[in-house]
Amino acid sequence: MPLPTYTLATPVHAEIEIRKSRFLALALPVADRDAAMAALQALRAEHPTATHVCWALLAGGASGMSDDGEPSGTAGRPILEVLRHHDLDGVLAAVVRYYGGVKLGAGGLVRAYTDAIAAALKSAERVERIAYGTLAVAVDYADEPRVRRWLDYEAPAGCTLAETGYGALATLVLRMPATQIDAARDALRDATHGRAQFPQAQEDSHG
Repeated sequence: MPLPTYTLATPVHAEIEIRKSRFLALALPVADRDAAMAALQALRAEHPTATHVCWALLAGGASGMSDDGEPSGTAGRPILEVLRHHDLDGVLAAVVRYYGGVKLGAGGLVRAYTDAIAAALKSAERVERIAYGTLAVAVDYADEPRVRRWLDYEAPAGCTLAETGYGALATLVLRMPATQIDAARDALRDATHGRAQFPQAQEDSHG
């Protein structure tokens, strides 16, 4: 059983000052890498005179990080480690630095970026990311009301009707937490006295 991962309910911010340098931290939930890059672009536009905009992204297979001109390994990786420590996924974390004229050294930079993003996440509300999948149910037209009744009154929380198709059979595509698919298949088989067919079932996304 994979360990649960979390995203953020809302964006969070923090600001710290270390030896005259200002570090503005932001962490926000993002759907994918494209959304993260768009958010970074907006952040850079908001802070055109910032010395550095360093960031880390955890988003499944589309993770990444950038030191944005700071010495290698002193900004992006520390930010990424804080995200991992909080079991986050689908989250972009960025720290905007305004240089104050005093060099912090590699160790000081690692601490500064770590502390800035940790301060932002201190008050963050985490929400569990749930893997969703689809279950296609094909039934005779006479059995369709039985499937819809199950959907209205017995389906697990988070189960919705994603699409319907009508041909030789009525096909209803249900979207639900992936962990519920096997039980739903059994319940629908019972509801239709074994007549329901299941053309496909797959895990498709997080929500």
